[in-house]
Amino acid sequence: MTNTPLGILLKEVQECRHCEAHLPLGPRPVVQAESSARLLIIGQAPGTRVHETGIPWNDPSGDRLREWLQMGKERFYDPAQVAIMPMGFCYPGRGNSGDLPPRPECAPKWHAAIKSHLPNVELTLLIGDYAQRYYLEGKPKTLTETVKANTNWSPDFIALPHPSPRNNLWLRKNPWFEAEILPILRKRIDQLFL
Repeated sequence: MTNTPLGILLKEVQECRHCEAHLPLGPRPVVQAESSARLLIIGQAPGTRVHETGIPWNDPSGDRLREWLQMGKERFYDPAQVAIMPMGFCYPGRGNSGDLPPRPECAPKWHAAIKSHLPNVELTLLIGDYAQRYYLEGKPKTLTETVKANTNWSPDFIALPHPSPRNNLWLRKNPWFEAEILPILRKRIDQLFL
């Protein structure tokens, strides 16, 4: 563990201005964690709605994610149970086909320090290709292949597609995800919170 207590570390994250010049809406880091958390969710970066509210996954993507997990908001937003840490902590701005990628500075700057304060995490959900590329050694080239290969990352990680409504086509093209991966995911979640 780092010498900095988790509460002070999270305050430092909230005050971070490291890449402020690149953020069109300014910095507003979004993260949730307590050392007792058993589940860690690592996504991409906040969207505009999350930026406005400061609440992680407070959008249609979060609604779908909670549906996948079969988890209510009370547990999901309880940092003593669920830690949430995106690859980029602030809204990165809009590109031609959606939000820009997460800022590359956040994960190297903050992830290891925060994770060192999460000794009880038994499962980490890696949501989207950015998180999967950062955390999975030997990851297949595509997100689809990575999600199909979930047993390779067990028991520490489960790789998921992003639950964004923009991925509806991917979900329709890959019905095995709901038929095969979601039951595994839900069983692991149930085991965590018995």
